[in-house]
Amino acid sequence: MTRFYRYLVSPDVPAADATAALTLAGWAAESLHGARARLDAGPRVDRRRMIVEVPAGTPAGRDLGCLFVGFLTRGFGPDAVRVETDPPVASHKPVRRAGR
Repeated sequence: MTRFYRYLVSPDVPAADATAALTLAGWAAESLHGARARLDAGPRVDRRRMIVEVPAGTPAGRDLGCLFVGFLTRGFGPDAVRVETDPPVASHKPVRRAGR
C-alpha cells in the first residue's frame, strides 16, 4: 500500500499562491532527482479543498513535500499548512486518557 503525505492548505493562503508553491517545489524536486521526480513524486491535488497528496515512499516525494511546506510556511507562516499521512501512522492516532 502506497503511503501519502496529505497537505491541508489553510484557507488564508490564496489558491494561486499555493499552486505556485507546488509548482516551484516540483521544479526543485526535479532539479534534485531528475525526471524520476515526475514518476515518483507526482502530487494529487484537490483544488476545491486545497488538499495536496504526495507519495511518501520515495526520496523525490519526501523532498517535494518538504519543499512545498517550506515555501508555504516561509511565505505565510507556520499555520499555512497542516500535514497528515494517509493511511495514518500509528503514532498519529489520538491517545486516550485513562478513565475515558
